[in-house]
Amino acid sequence: MAPTRPSAEPAGRAGVADPAVSQRVVLVRHGETAWSAALRHTSRTDVPLTLEGERQAAVLGTCLTGGDFAKILSSPRQRALQTCLLAGFGDRAELRNDLVEWDYGEYEGLTTGQIRAVRPGWFLWRDGCPGGEAVEQVGDRVDRVVAEVRRTEGDVALFAHAHVLRILAARWIGLPPDSGMRFALATAGISVLGYERETPVFLVWNEACGDAAPA
Repeated sequence: MAPTRPSAEPAGRAGVADPAVSQRVVLVRHGETAWSAALRHTSRTDVPLTLEGERQAAVLGTCLTGGDFAKILSSPRQRALQTCLLAGFGDRAELRNDLVEWDYGEYEGLTTGQIRAVRPGWFLWRDGCPGGEAVEQVGDRVDRVVAEVRRTEGDVALFAHAHVLRILAARWIGLPPDSGMRFALATAGISVLGYERETPVFLVWNEACGDAAPA
């Protein structure tokens, strides 16, 4: 299953060091919050994990234990950082503002149903959010994270949020940012990016870690 070192520089990686042999990039979405459970769009609002979210995060550690990560990056939002800490990696985490969630602007805290009640047919991935970010802006942010990861020799773990990780995954395999709409990601979901020869691929997507699956 382990990818081999690329034999040639893949398209779109000019000027970036080859990844280490068998480099894996583990994406971890934070555990449950009261707002994620209620399907409220959550970006800048710094909500903590629920008790269920704390349980999920602690269980994540059992699946990530043994991971010899050369670098661990986290969104500075407490729900991501709490997840990282409870999973056993908080002492090594480096904060990256580029990993914060999509800025929902005026739609912060609202559900899709509430938004569509005043803006029928609204679709986040197409329409963005007034006062917030367009998907291309989030794509620019995660491109910087991808570049940092690809300069790192060894495995990397990223603790962040659903939409930003979905966009990062799309950019990893060379798709436009809005392709992230196709990749559902549950709370406490684990995904793994890597390579098949020189080609960036998904190795695992949205896997639940045993008892970390939503109750």
